[in-house]
Amino acid sequence: MTTETKKPEAKKPEKVVEKKKSIWSSEEVKKLNELYGTDILVENGSHEELVTTQAPNDAYIIKYVYDDSVRCDLTRGTKTNLFDMYWDKLKNDLKSIDYGKGTIKPSLWGYKSPQSSKKKKK
Repeated sequence: MTTETKKPEAKKPEKVVEKKKSIWSSEEVKKLNELYGTDILVENGSHEELVTTQAPNDAYIIKYVYDDSVRCDLTRGTKTNLFDMYWDKLKNDLKSIDYGKGTIKPSLWGYKSPQSSKKKKK
């Protein structure tokens, strides 16, 4: 007489999603537009996020070193204001400022068309 023994199922390790550590505090992000006239679209993004064409064509890719790793942001603003903003925060860890690959006109970025009301039939 044989009996079957059930083997305990091996639990799959749960994937722990690490939150990307931001160099900017929430208060700083709110003040960036006020102080420098800039806007961070993607912070510490992957290559695919940075080279998207669904971004404004005035966006720049900023490369810098933080916590001994090279990071990249997609940021809007003038090149001199972006330099000032990142230099004030990182000093010599700022590596490069390059053009982004966006194709959307800056005036249409984030534009939502107004909802049209139904026209009355006569």
